[in-house]
Amino acid sequence: MTKAAPKTPAAKKPAGERRKKAKYLLRLYVTGTTGKSVRAIQNVRRICEEHLAGLYDLEVVDIYKNLPLARGDQIIAAPTLIKQLPAPLRRLIGDMSDEQRVLVGLDIRPRRARDNG
Repeated sequence: MTKAAPKTPAAKKPAGERRKKAKYLLRLYVTGTTGKSVRAIQNVRRICEEHLAGLYDLEVVDIYKNLPLARGDQIIAAPTLIKQLPAPLRRLIGDMSDEQRVLVGLDIRPRRARDNG
Protein backbone atom coordinates (compact mmCIF):
# COMPACT_ATOMS: atom_id res chain seq x y z
CA MET A 1 0.00 0.00 0.00
CA THR A 2 1.45 3.32 -1.04
CA LYS A 3 0.74 6.62 0.61
CA ALA A 4 -0.58 9.49 -1.43
CA ALA A 5 1.54 12.60 -1.53
CA PRO A 6 0.31 15.22 0.92
CA LYS A 7 -1.99 17.74 -0.65
CA THR A 8 -0.69 21.25 -0.74
CA PRO A 9 -3.17 24.09 -0.64
CA ALA A 10 -3.78 25.62 -4.04
CA ALA A 11 -2.28 29.03 -4.51
CA LYS A 12 -4.84 31.69 -3.82
CA LYS A 13 -6.09 33.36 -6.95
CA PRO A 14 -6.45 37.12 -7.16
CA ALA A 15 -10.00 38.37 -6.60
CA GLY A 16 -10.35 39.28 -10.28
CA GLU A 17 -9.67 35.70 -11.38
CA ARG A 18 -12.11 34.26 -8.86
CA ARG A 19 -14.73 36.76 -9.97
CA LYS A 20 -14.24 35.83 -13.64
CA LYS A 21 -15.08 32.22 -12.90
CA ALA A 22 -18.05 32.98 -10.65
CA LYS A 23 -21.22 31.41 -12.02
CA TYR A 24 -24.18 33.76 -12.18
CA LEU A 25 -27.55 32.27 -11.30
CA LEU A 26 -30.31 34.50 -12.67
CA ARG A 27 -34.08 34.23 -12.67
CA LEU A 28 -36.22 36.49 -14.86
CA TYR A 29 -39.91 36.78 -14.04
CA VAL A 30 -42.17 37.79 -16.94
CA THR A 31 -45.90 38.02 -17.62
CA GLY A 32 -46.66 35.88 -20.64
CA THR A 33 -45.58 37.14 -24.03
CA THR A 34 -46.26 40.84 -23.60
CA GLY A 35 -44.00 43.25 -25.47
CA LYS A 36 -42.24 44.27 -22.28
CA SER A 37 -41.65 40.64 -21.28
CA VAL A 38 -40.26 39.69 -24.70
CA ARG A 39 -37.93 42.73 -24.67
CA ALA A 40 -36.73 41.85 -21.18
CA ILE A 41 -35.91 38.28 -22.21
CA GLN A 42 -34.06 39.44 -25.33
CA ASN A 43 -32.16 42.14 -23.46
CA VAL A 44 -31.09 39.90 -20.58
CA ARG A 45 -29.95 37.14 -22.94
CA ARG A 46 -27.98 39.60 -25.07
CA ILE A 47 -26.31 41.21 -22.06
CA CYS A 48 -25.46 37.85 -20.54
CA GLU A 49 -24.00 36.49 -23.78
CA GLU A 50 -21.94 39.63 -24.27
CA HIS A 51 -20.62 39.94 -20.72
CA LEU A 52 -21.01 36.51 -19.07
CA ALA A 53 -20.73 34.01 -21.93
CA GLY A 54 -20.56 30.52 -20.42
CA LEU A 55 -20.70 31.84 -16.87
CA TYR A 56 -24.42 32.11 -16.24
CA ASP A 57 -27.63 30.15 -15.90
CA LEU A 58 -30.80 32.05 -16.76
CA GLU A 59 -34.22 30.73 -15.80
CA VAL A 60 -37.20 32.53 -17.34
CA VAL A 61 -40.36 32.14 -15.27
CA ASP A 62 -43.81 33.11 -16.56
CA ILE A 63 -45.74 34.34 -13.53
CA TYR A 64 -49.00 33.20 -15.11
CA LYS A 65 -47.71 29.63 -15.26
CA ASN A 66 -45.83 29.52 -11.95
CA LEU A 67 -47.45 31.85 -9.46
CA PRO A 68 -46.24 29.94 -6.35
CA LEU A 69 -42.59 30.46 -7.36
CA ALA A 70 -43.24 34.18 -7.93
CA ARG A 71 -44.90 34.43 -4.51
CA GLY A 72 -41.96 32.65 -2.92
CA ASP A 73 -39.57 35.22 -4.43
CA GLN A 74 -41.95 38.05 -3.44
CA ILE A 75 -42.37 39.36 -6.98
CA ILE A 76 -44.51 42.50 -7.01
CA ALA A 77 -43.79 43.70 -10.57
CA ALA A 78 -42.75 42.14 -13.85
CA PRO A 79 -40.41 41.85 -15.57
CA THR A 80 -38.14 41.34 -12.57
CA LEU A 81 -34.60 39.96 -12.81
CA ILE A 82 -33.17 38.35 -9.69
CA LYS A 83 -29.45 37.69 -9.33
CA GLN A 84 -29.29 34.81 -6.87
CA LEU A 85 -25.57 34.10 -7.21
CA PRO A 86 -22.97 35.36 -6.67
CA ALA A 87 -24.05 37.11 -3.50
CA PRO A 88 -25.46 39.59 -2.72
CA LEU A 89 -28.95 38.93 -4.04
CA ARG A 90 -30.11 41.72 -6.35
CA ARG A 91 -33.44 42.57 -8.02
CA LEU A 92 -33.95 44.66 -11.13
CA ILE A 93 -37.36 45.67 -12.45
CA GLY A 94 -38.18 46.71 -16.03
CA ASP A 95 -37.50 45.61 -19.59
CA MET A 96 -33.71 45.64 -19.00
CA SER A 97 -33.16 47.98 -21.95
CA ASP A 98 -30.72 50.18 -20.00
CA GLU A 99 -27.64 47.96 -20.33
CA GLN A 100 -25.50 50.08 -18.01
CA ARG A 101 -28.12 49.87 -15.26
CA VAL A 102 -28.35 46.09 -15.65
CA LEU A 103 -24.55 45.72 -15.52
CA VAL A 104 -24.35 47.83 -12.36
CA GLY A 105 -27.28 45.95 -10.83
CA LEU A 106 -25.61 42.60 -11.52
CA ASP A 107 -22.21 43.93 -10.42
CA ILE A 108 -20.61 43.18 -13.80
CA ARG A 109 -17.79 45.21 -15.27
CA PRO A 110 -18.46 45.85 -18.95
CA ARG A 111 -16.36 43.64 -21.21
CA ARG A 112 -14.82 46.71 -22.89
CA ALA A 113 -13.57 47.94 -19.50
CA ARG A 114 -12.16 44.50 -18.60
CA ASP A 115 -10.39 44.19 -21.97
CA ASN A 116 -8.78 47.62 -21.64
CA GLY A 117 -7.74 47.38 -18.04
